[in-house]
Amino acid sequence: MAGLATSYFVAMVMTIRESPVVAVAELVIRLTPGALVERAIRVLGHHDKTFLVIVLLVILGLLFAWAGRLARRSWWKPLTVFAAIAGLGLVAIAVQYDPQLTDVLPILVGFVTWVVCLSVLTDALRSEERRAARAAAADPGDPGDPVEPRRPARRGFLLGAGLMAVASVGVAVLGRVLGQGRRHVEETRRLLRLPGVSEPDAPSGVSVGLEGVTPWRTPNDSFYLIHTALIPPAIEPKDWQLRIHGMVDREVVLTYADLMARRPTEAWVTLNCVSNPVGGLLIGNAWWSGVRAADLLREAGVQDGADAVLQTSDDGWTCGTPLAALTDDRDAMLAIAMNGQALPIDHGFPVRTLVPGLYGYVSACKWVVDWEVSRFEDISAYWTQRGWGELGPVKMSSRIDVPRRDDEFDAGEKRIGGVAWAQHTGISAVEVSLDGGAWQTTELGNAETIDSWVQWSTTLTIEKGDHLLRVRATDSTGLVQTGAEADVLPDGATGWHEVHFNAV
Repeated sequence: MAGLATSYFVAMVMTIRESPVVAVAELVIRLTPGALVERAIRVLGHHDKTFLVIVLLVILGLLFAWAGRLARRSWWKPLTVFAAIAGLGLVAIAVQYDPQLTDVLPILVGFVTWVVCLSVLTDALRSEERRAARAAAADPGDPGDPVEPRRPARRGFLLGAGLMAVASVGVAVLGRVLGQGRRHVEETRRLLRLPGVSEPDAPSGVSVGLEGVTPWRTPNDSFYLIHTALIPPAIEPKDWQLRIHGMVDREVVLTYADLMARRPTEAWVTLNCVSNPVGGLLIGNAWWSGVRAADLLREAGVQDGADAVLQTSDDGWTCGTPLAALTDDRDAMLAIAMNGQALPIDHGFPVRTLVPGLYGYVSACKWVVDWEVSRFEDISAYWTQRGWGELGPVKMSSRIDVPRRDDEFDAGEKRIGGVAWAQHTGISAVEVSLDGGAWQTTELGNAETIDSWVQWSTTLTIEKGDHLLRVRATDSTGLVQTGAEADVLPDGATGWHEVHFNAV
């Protein structure tokens, strides 16, 4: 019961299409001969699917009982039963849907719950049996009962099982409540029509046409995901509002309808996480649509002396954003759309903040509900409390995508490539160095959008043997990317990305 409950809970709160039990039920329906399906419909009416799920739960109960009996003789035999059940769930998902990693997470959570709970419940019984066996060995005249545990052990087992059953029901009910709210919000999000929001149309020439280089536009479902929320907030657009207050001439409260009534700004913007190591993948580029932050703050009337905006998310997360970055000529915005679609829930639906040129920990507030105009000396935010830098400007960086680390290919001419970025500054050049040799210039894709990354490529003549390839970038001001290595803490990693490979 506990494993099914946690599996169901994860499926509900993550808005996965169905729980694993239902996925298996749907597979049974697909594999059942049509004549038998029609007979079931005639006999059971609209209760046919409910009946099927109940039958599956009964079968699972019998299998779990069998696993419990196996546990008395062996620790690993019940695990094979659990693994077989989990495997059936994976098969049901794989053959019916286009599974993502998140689709198998409920099954993995359920499997781990089965293993842990079985261990917890049987530990007291096993301990008592071992104690009785030791006692019998010490006093041959009193064989004791090495098989049947004493009443205290049984009482402990029953108490633990009872508490686990109650907790399982609670988890399942909570999952259903949270899942219903999130599913309704997801349905609302899908049906939204966003006036003024256009489909993404990448500038010409941004791609260098090299297979293996990261696509210039990152799809929503591939965009990196970082937040501190255990369960991302599910907010109905009609319930959302943003309060702008603090060091302003007039307090402003905006609703989602207010944002929709305004003319949106749209821009290609690359976001990357401050935790992204040199050559890391915590970065993505998308077409964002929203309302400019500078216009909203101008309406509120920012007072002299203010230099920061404390942003607060619906889940309580906070970040301190430099006021200058919200009010200059960059496309800092309250974003409502990503790649021409309403924001995904996990990326901040219905509204998030987006500031080109700043790491997300000081700017990208998802599910944003409050802006307090203030001073850095008067505020304290989530990550800066934990030792990270206060301003968080993105550091110029570059990455090699082709070849990958430890690749092996034929010697001779080899085309290589990757991406580079210096948001709100722009990239003017990318150079590579093979085996410590001179830096060689590469060709760049269209770099007219300074808030986005740029693709680069070149062709090198590679001799047989092991090689080391390095890359560095130069921004539009002439600053060359530093090779000095620094960790991500406190304000972003630095250093040249390098890749070892072999030519044969």
